[in-house]
Formats: sequence, C-alpha cells, structure tokens
Amino acid sequence: MSKDAILGAIRRGLKRGPLPADQQAMLEGRLMTHPRHLIPARSRRPRPDQIALFVHNVEKEFGTVERVPNAAAVPAAVADYLAAQNLPPRFAMAPHPELIAIPWAERPLLEMEQRRAQASDQVSLQHGYAAVAETGTLMLPSAPERPTTLNLLVETEIVVLRASRVVGAYEEAWDRLRAENRDARSGGFMPRNIMFVTGPSRSADIEQTLELGAHGPRRLHVILIDDDPAALPMGEAAVPPPVAVPGGPAAPGD
Repeated sequence: MSKDAILGAIRRGLKRGPLPADQQAMLEGRLMTHPRHLIPARSRRPRPDQIALFVHNVEKEFGTVERVPNAAAVPAAVADYLAAQNLPPRFAMAPHPELIAIPWAERPLLEMEQRRAQASDQVSLQHGYAAVAETGTLMLPSAPERPTTLNLLVETEIVVLRASRVVGAYEEAWDRLRAENRDARSGGFMPRNIMFVTGPSRSADIEQTLELGAHGPRRLHVILIDDDPAALPMGEAAVPPPVAVPGGPAAPGD
C-alpha cells in the first residue's frame, strides 16, 4: 500500500480532508528546523568532563571502557581484553575503513574476518559512529561497513569509538547524522536502522532478576581512542611551549 493510500485511509477515519495550506506550512517548517526541547544540564560540561561522564555511564550500565592514545594501540587493547575474558582471539569485524586501517599485523595471533555476524560467532568488533555522554549510549547506524548483526548475535561486542565522536546530548548526535549522511535514493539522512546501545543486553522480566545477555551481547566493551586533545583529562593535554614577549621576561631556557 502506498503512502498516499495509507494517509487517505487515516483521513477518512478522522472524517477530514488534507491539512489546510497554513497548517501544512507550519508542519513542514517544524520538521525542517528540528526545534530543541529541554537539554539535560548534565550534558553541558567541558569536554574532559563529557568524556568522563560517558565512561561513568557506560560502566554504570554494566559495560566496560578502555581509553587508548591512538588507533595503533587498539590491537593490543583487543588482545588483552579477550585474554582477560578467557575468550579465543577470534572475532567478526565490521568492514569499516577506519577499522581496516588499524595495524592489526602487530598482533598476529588475532584472527578476524570482515563480515556480518553469524550465530556461531562469540565476539564482534564494531565501529562506533557516535556516542551520547548524558546516558553513556552508543549510536550505531546500519551501513554496509557497519553491519547491525554485529550488535545482536554475539555474546561479546567490542566497539571502537573515537573520543571526538562523543557528544553531550542526543540532539547533537542526530545533528551529526543529518549533516554527514545523505541517501542518494531518498534524499534523506536516515539509514535503514539505527541502534542506541546502552550497556550489554539485559532484562529483569522474570521474577525481577537481572539477566545479562537476554536479547543480545552479554558483554559490551568500548575501546575509546583519545583523538580529541580538548577531551583529554586535565593535565594530560599537551601544553604549548611558552613564547617570549618582546620587552617582557624571557621564556624559561632562554
């Protein structure tokens, strides 16, 4: 059934015709402007505090986070995590260019296949598109280079995320998606699927007993690449060398 047929059936049920022109213009204007609602104050923090809030919220929801200085440190972080969990060094990896470019050869014992997940996979490595600090949530839009099955079929999901992709509030994550995605067929920005992941899968439906891995991964581990100097913890950001001012005191070492 076409969209026009569906909307026509709804109008007949409501016993009215199409919207008047002024109401149609008001509706289209609202859809185009993406008005903001209330933004939680906890998301409005300096960049180091936003990252700290993201890490805190992931851990609060039974996930784990390891911060690494650059992409070259990812293979060691993956290998160490798998060993700590007593898992084999094998995983299905999203065929994303950023993940493919990581120097995996430095850890030759790691075995990976660039593909969608299969029911027999124990571990997946996913590319993190963006994350929301206010709730510790990962935003994972589907794409050929970011298969959704990697978020669902395995018991252990590892997500590689750049700190520069962590935003304060959900609205900012949607802004980024709108700005960076354009579908050639529809002209819109929405991918086929978007998953918001906050910690591993869990449920307490049965006797109020929390069960991890109820509908997806039992473990969620985020490897956070510190690629944003402004987001580094205080004291870790590079301090520029002092500059001597003509006529002023000499810089140290002069």
